[in-house]
Amino acid sequence: MTQQIEIDRPARGYWRATFHNPPINLVDLDTIAELRELVGRLETDPGVNVVVFVSRDTDFFLAHYDVLADKARTAAMTPGPTGMHPWLDVLVRLSRAPAVSIAAVRGRARGAGSEFALACDMRFASAEKAILGQFEVGIGAVPGGNPMARLAQLMGRGRALEAVLAADDFPGRLAERYGYVNRALPDGELDVFVDGLARRIAGFDKAAITEAKRLVDAASLPANAAFPPALERFFESVARPETKARTRGLLDHGLQVRSELELNLGRHVAAGG
Repeated sequence: MTQQIEIDRPARGYWRATFHNPPINLVDLDTIAELRELVGRLETDPGVNVVVFVSRDTDFFLAHYDVLADKARTAAMTPGPTGMHPWLDVLVRLSRAPAVSIAAVRGRARGAGSEFALACDMRFASAEKAILGQFEVGIGAVPGGNPMARLAQLMGRGRALEAVLAADDFPGRLAERYGYVNRALPDGELDVFVDGLARRIAGFDKAAITEAKRLVDAASLPANAAFPPALERFFESVARPETKARTRGLLDHGLQVRSELELNLGRHVAAGG
């Protein structure tokens, strides 16, 4: 297995995790396994205050889940420590980890990629190059990581419904206006800003960070019980013939490879491929 997440330590208390899974940073079973290991380290390492997630690919942060992955194998994965499917387990544990997680989004973060970014404590986007979205309804599926619960709390009900049901792309500036991300910054300033924020947090007392974050989590995170029903609906919905047909049409026109369709997926799901 080729390593997909490279971790380096720019400063004491500060980790940077770089995604690299060519051709377009799909989320697959190996991604989940590596994230599971990383989250476990965040939970147990007293020396880490903050982790920043970035991508080596400037067009794709995390494209989406691999639609060609074996659905039976995916569904049968061993539950994580929360008792939930490993994907849900990674998302909820990352949100509640005793370290701050920051997604620096440059490129596309759709579907599971968007779900991952939403599970991070903070999201900062390139104003010119970031695109976030939940495209699943556009192919007849229900988003499995329950971004609905997170988006409703971040954006409000109406905007969350717009984001999920329209299945369209949210460029960085619009994502900022809707509350999808904390801020959208000029692309040339994104890395400098996020690095400075991470270094600032890394230099503070871990006990204070952990306790303050825990209280914010208690007031703002969806209950863990909100997540399994969404994944159940996801597996049911992707098994429908209509969803399979829409997915096949998109695959025929460039889904899952570096293509015009992947770059502009929000438009193509409405056009049917």
